[in-house]
Amino acid sequence: MRPILLTAVILGFSCVAHAEGDEARDPRISLALSTQEKAQFLAEMRRMLVSIQGIVQGVGAEDRGLIIDSARASGNRMARATPDAVRNKLPREFKEIGAPTHMLFEELVVRAETDDMQTLMTFTGTLMDQCVKCHALFKVD
Repeated sequence: MRPILLTAVILGFSCVAHAEGDEARDPRISLALSTQEKAQFLAEMRRMLVSIQGIVQGVGAEDRGLIIDSARASGNRMARATPDAVRNKLPREFKEIGAPTHMLFEELVVRAETDDMQTLMTFTGTLMDQCVKCHALFKVD
């Protein structure tokens, strides 16, 4: 699937899911963060989205440096920078998705050195499966 089409499909599904969802019946688990923790956490999620955008853009432009820089921004360094107050509130199930996701970003850094662009895009899809899985299970409210 072409990077632009992939992005359009993802954004379309997220808009439809939000438009059809009833907030009162949202079955996702709340992470129960304070206002400040919520701001920190959501800033981290936005940085991960920017990483994905940079990776997709890098694959489309066949720019390995952009792929590497974008993936590295959401790797283990990001995970280690999560404030303890936030990290301590996250349930085990969240961590079981989050830690491997950061590792997938790290793996993408390595793969970007040699893998062909189609393989990198497929791997990015695998990485995004983790994002979708997490967003389907958890919410920040």
